[in-house]
Amino acid sequence: MSDQPLVIFTPSGKRGRVAPGTTVLAAARQLGVDLDSVCGGRGICSKCQITPSFGEFAKHGVTVREDALSDWNKVEQRYDDKRGLPKGRRLGCQACIQGDVVLDVPPESQVHRQVIRKSADTRPMVMDPATRLYFVEVEEPDMHEPSGDFERLAQALSDQWEVTGVTADPSLLARLQGVLRKGNWQVTVAVHKDHTGAVPRVLEVWPGLHEGGLYGLAIDLGSTTIAAHLTDLETGEVKASSGLMNPQIRFGEDLMSRVSYVMMNPGGEVELTQVVRAALADLARALAGEAGIDPALIVEAAVVCNPVMHHLLLGIDPTELGQAPFALAVSEALSMPASDLDLGTINPRARAYLLPCIAGHVGADAAAVSLATAPEMSDELMLVIDVGTNAEILLGDKTRVLACSSPTGPAFEGAQISSGQRAAPGAIERIEIDPVTKDPRFRVIGLDLWSDDPGFAQAVAQTGVTGICGSGIIEAVAEMRMAGLLDPSGLIGSAEQTGTPRCEAEGRTHAYLIHDGSAEGGPRITVTQGDIRAIQLAKSALYAGARLLMDERGADRVDRIVLAGAFGAHISPKHAMVLGMIPDAPLDHVTSAGNAAGTGARMALCSNAARVQVEKGVREITKIETAIAPKFQEHFVNANAIPHKVDTFPELLQVVTLPDVSFNTGGDKPGGRRRRRGG
Repeated sequence: MSDQPLVIFTPSGKRGRVAPGTTVLAAARQLGVDLDSVCGGRGICSKCQITPSFGEFAKHGVTVREDALSDWNKVEQRYDDKRGLPKGRRLGCQACIQGDVVLDVPPESQVHRQVIRKSADTRPMVMDPATRLYFVEVEEPDMHEPSGDFERLAQALSDQWEVTGVTADPSLLARLQGVLRKGNWQVTVAVHKDHTGAVPRVLEVWPGLHEGGLYGLAIDLGSTTIAAHLTDLETGEVKASSGLMNPQIRFGEDLMSRVSYVMMNPGGEVELTQVVRAALADLARALAGEAGIDPALIVEAAVVCNPVMHHLLLGIDPTELGQAPFALAVSEALSMPASDLDLGTINPRARAYLLPCIAGHVGADAAAVSLATAPEMSDELMLVIDVGTNAEILLGDKTRVLACSSPTGPAFEGAQISSGQRAAPGAIERIEIDPVTKDPRFRVIGLDLWSDDPGFAQAVAQTGVTGICGSGIIEAVAEMRMAGLLDPSGLIGSAEQTGTPRCEAEGRTHAYLIHDGSAEGGPRITVTQGDIRAIQLAKSALYAGARLLMDERGADRVDRIVLAGAFGAHISPKHAMVLGMIPDAPLDHVTSAGNAAGTGARMALCSNAARVQVEKGVREITKIETAIAPKFQEHFVNANAIPHKVDTFPELLQVVTLPDVSFNTGGDKPGGRRRRRGG
């Protein structure tokens, strides 16, 4: 055996002996090493680059001589002249092993490369896409052995790549003959082979070696907004991201009002389905344009959404989801032609994957959040809240994970708020109120200066101060509570009670003036009593959902809180806790996971293993139905107080003071449970 060279691959650590003269690519396949190749060892794709190391390696017990690999050859020279190979690199399909050798496989040469995401709390993603590229040489037709061009393409895939039993749509067959001849019988094919064991499908074919990339869409279809990420299926890199308002809003801001619309208007679900599908098609077209790619290169889509959006996207009447027992028409993951969803602005043979729903009110968006944040891997009790019009809440650790959905409504997203607006340049996103002077200072989106910084007025002149977004309204209400402008029951005091003329009478209630832009023709931005009520309703639903899950676990507190959702990334943990959106916890144990539902969609898009994991995971999650839980109403009422009527917040009260004020007009009755910082 010793006459066979020992080959050691890093970073995998895999090792074995191979016959002298074996190519590095063949050795990698023999030893199960993750070394990429699209061209199948023909020296034209350069995906199989490796870096040999020479010298003595005590830890591996080998000495690598300079002649351990065959000499640099013409194919490598041609590639280096044309494209350039990094110094020290060789092509694995050309370099032959002649002696003991240590070979490093760089990340970009690994098939299942890890994509490290920016957020430290989320796991790395391993590339394992359902659709891959294969370069093949197809036998030319022969009158003596008649067979179809597709059959010979299928044979080439089987012989050269061990991809067997492929099928194709008629629209692909219509293109095939011209492409084969244009490529002189050398073509690149995109083959979709998913985790279900279904027959592999040829989605696209290009003449010669295709190097124009391959892309997919990760779509987060929310009640209020639709977000999509155009993702490179070879690297996992996001090439473009965009979002738009869900056009179904005109039929109702929240999910139940859309279900009601369908109930009241026979055939209404067809209308709702058409508008949302048209929006997805427009978004796909816009992303391809933004990234400067041919839309035909988009061959996959992975979609996450809540159950009502899921049914409406599929063209299913959601009426059953509007009444107990909240039965789903289908809850399992679905794989289908993207054309079935009228996604006609991408490749006509593209595939769509819809992540599974967990229960009648806990959808594929919650499944995606679970995939991205992995509470089932946590040693600590972890509460994950995806804040949106419909909040998804997960609570769990290694022993058990619970999930529920809570109808928060769109107040956190700036809707139903008097000066509320979408998060856009000019919207107030941060605010501080001086507890002594009661005056505010604020920051707007698109500007780093605070409103009391020199130069703010000039810098903001272009956009103006236009309104207040979701994160801004949360901070505003919490700051009003900390500054003594708002009592625990949620009442805004009068100018006399608070000592500031900024608290203005508005009918029988009061409003707090943040910014008066009327002199410049801009708006007067205030927080009204109606705004406070809308925020109280939203935060109470969120807190009550979390408390229900904690009751089920028998837990009075949680170890870690993760705020998910694009909006969750902008929420200040301190302000969220003062408001009573989230349970008490040390503030440094409250983190953001960014748009976790979108991240989960990307993981499912880029990895068959992630699809297997999410489909297994949803079956193991315990679902709690808030709509019929007896204690939900009790928790909801108690959570109306700011921060809470009965739950103490010892961790929070170590870092903030909540003034003991009451603005009840009926004398000295307390406006809520009185609480003073201890000390």
